[in-house]
Amino acid sequence: MKVIFLKDVKGQGKKGEVKDLSEGYVRNFLLPRGLVKEATEANMKTLDAQQRSEAKRKEQEKIEAQQLAEKMNEITVKVSGKAGEGGRLFGAISSKQVAQALEDQFQIKLDKRKLEMEAIRALGVTQVKVKLHNEVTATLKVHVVEE
Repeated sequence: MKVIFLKDVKGQGKKGEVKDLSEGYVRNFLLPRGLVKEATEANMKTLDAQQRSEAKRKEQEKIEAQQLAEKMNEITVKVSGKAGEGGRLFGAISSKQVAQALEDQFQIKLDKRKLEMEAIRALGVTQVKVKLHNEVTATLKVHVVEE
C-alpha cells in the first residue's frame, strides 16, 4: 500500500516521503496514529504543492540572507570595554555583547548563536564569521575600543 508520511517514522521514512508498505502495518499501526495518509491522487497533488511552496520559501530565505550578508560585510560594529596596559581587556567581549551592539547601532536583530566567535580579549578590529543560512555566511568587523 502506497502511503505519504506525515511525520518521521524511525526505520520507515521521513516526513513527505512516499513509500510502499505492507497493508497490515499501515492500517493497524501507522494510520490510527496519524503518521501517514494514503497516497491517493488528490493527496499526491497536495504533497507536490506543499513541497513547491516549501522550496519557494527556502529560496526566499536564502535570498534575504544573501542581502543581509552583503550589508554585514560592509559594516563595522563598535564595542567598548575596560582595558589595561598593552590593550588587554579586563574580561572579554562575548557574542551577546556583539549582537546587542549590532542591534543598537544598525537595527539588525541577530541571534548570538549565529556568531561563530571566541571571546574577544584585546582592543582593535576582529573579523567575526556570521552564519546567516546553511549556505550563506558573512564576515562582520568588530572594533573594540577602550571605555
